[in-house]
Amino acid sequence: MKLVTFTQSGATRIGIMDGEGVVDLSAAAPDLPTEMCAFLAAGADALASARRAAEKSTARLALADMTLEAPILRPPKILAVGLNYRDHIEETGMKTPEIPMIFNKQSTSVTGPGKGIHVPRASDQVDYEGELGVVIGRYCRHVPKNRAAEVVAGYTIAHDVSVRDWQIRVPTFTMGKSFDTHCPLGPYLVTPDEVGDPHTLDLKTWVNGELRQSSNTCQLLFDCFELIEHLSTSFTLEPGDVISTGTPSGVGFAMKPPNYLKPGDTVKIAIDKLGELENPVVAEPENTVRM
Repeated sequence: MKLVTFTQSGATRIGIMDGEGVVDLSAAAPDLPTEMCAFLAAGADALASARRAAEKSTARLALADMTLEAPILRPPKILAVGLNYRDHIEETGMKTPEIPMIFNKQSTSVTGPGKGIHVPRASDQVDYEGELGVVIGRYCRHVPKNRAAEVVAGYTIAHDVSVRDWQIRVPTFTMGKSFDTHCPLGPYLVTPDEVGDPHTLDLKTWVNGELRQSSNTCQLLFDCFELIEHLSTSFTLEPGDVISTGTPSGVGFAMKPPNYLKPGDTVKIAIDKLGELENPVVAEPENTVRM
């Protein structure tokens, strides 16, 4: 299934996308939660109920009549990985990590398909990073690699937008990775049965129609299930947590000279079976000041 979060007539809720539109689960299965994290936390029974409701429902909402949001509006955690594609490690000239290089992106960095990525007032060194996002489906801890697939709710496209000068100021990366709007997700959350092996997916990123990144998730140094094992050794993973698994070669800072995003650009990321995530790049608007 392709699970979506959408807004229509001022109300935000979840649904299932198919070729004819979106099944509004608040109408087709009103007993189910209407927010994605709560829906995932409700477990396999909720997922099965949603599937049955979608199969029975004849009503579809048109995509033109709604705004698709990030499938997870406010992930409990966004856990990202640096230097996790072999081709990206090669282009940076950095040492291959012996353990996953984990950093956080703040949940307030999330934005949805079609929404603007801000070039912030603080920097003009904004870079793109197309990534496979793994979404956790249950509370779990100490998950062995050979059972990690059991805790995955699905997969989505993640865009790990990076402000390079802020990123490299300190080893943790958090500030440079967490600017508002710098984690587009979407356009939907695809359940594992439709994805199959997450380690055979082509990933491509275009800037203004120019192909910048072209790789495959087989290039991952630490695969999705190894990452789940590693992370859950330390802390509990929760429904709706997003693991952004790293980016391949072709990023802007590695170009000579570096080629950063600027207002007026458009970034499109495509991953096999997960659709396309496209966002315009805009100057940070004046109304972001909040006091």
